Amino acid sequence: MERTVAAGATGPAPERAPSSEAGRTGDAVLPDVAGLLDGMPQQRMPVGASAVSSPAPGPAGTGAGARGIAAPRARALALRPWRLLPTPTGTPFTFAYAVVLTVTSLMATYADPALVHALHQGSSTDVAHLVHTPLTVLLASGLWTAGGIVAPYTICFLLVLTALERRIGGARTAVVFLLGHVLATLATEVPVGLAVLAGHLPDSSLHRLDYGVSFGVATSIGALTGLLRPWLRWPVLALFGALLVQDLLGLADPLTNWGHLIALVIGVGLWPLVRRWRAAPAH
Repeated sequence: MERTVAAGATGPAPERAPSSEAGRTGDAVLPDVAGLLDGMPQQRMPVGASAVSSPAPGPAGTGAGARGIAAPRARALALRPWRLLPTPTGTPFTFAYAVVLTVTSLMATYADPALVHALHQGSSTDVAHLVHTPLTVLLASGLWTAGGIVAPYTICFLLVLTALERRIGGARTAVVFLLGHVLATLATEVPVGLAVLAGHLPDSSLHRLDYGVSFGVATSIGALTGLLRPWLRWPVLALFGALLVQDLLGLADPLTNWGHLIALVIGVGLWPLVRRWRAAPAH
């Protein structure tokens, strides 16, 4: 209780004790310090000053501050179109593969035509080579691009594999690409071998020239669409599928066109896997 002096009292005013009243009066205008962190020296401030102080930061990645940081960061990403292309550090698998395809494309353009034809034949995944040297031709056939470095599938290779590798990593992108390349090749060449054995196709079909990255690219497109938002996933999938069906109906190269459709279906079948890979980034 505060000490008072009665009105009209005479005599000298009694001295106040330095500890009791002053201490209680000071504490009345100071906030409770029970919530302060141990070992954090802070200035005790009068009650009401906290209204103008900065709000306490929330957990990382939450609150208005995090949204204010995330928005400029998203805009910065949107303004970097070079991320659509492979880089040595960001997408090492796609970048290294693109360098190899550039070298082989330049070789196919400027080297002696007889040498190029011999290399293509040695890399072909036809039935005859698959029977004798399957691993060699399955790998070598993926080192060439039909139509050169500016062919549509080569451009799709750069854009699609870059986008896929940025989402699931280089090793997993290689798995998707090679899986589609191998499975679609076997799905198209094994029936040819069986048809030759049954007498429905001539023996020359065993030496059919077959090489390129298109099966792997089609599989990568199918897998990538599973990681896109629905408003973009279904138009891309429908457009690419329609182009493949149109090529098939044109009957220019039915076996290869069937292989492209099979590769796309393989990529779509990998949606659960690539989504799990994106949710659990590689270490």
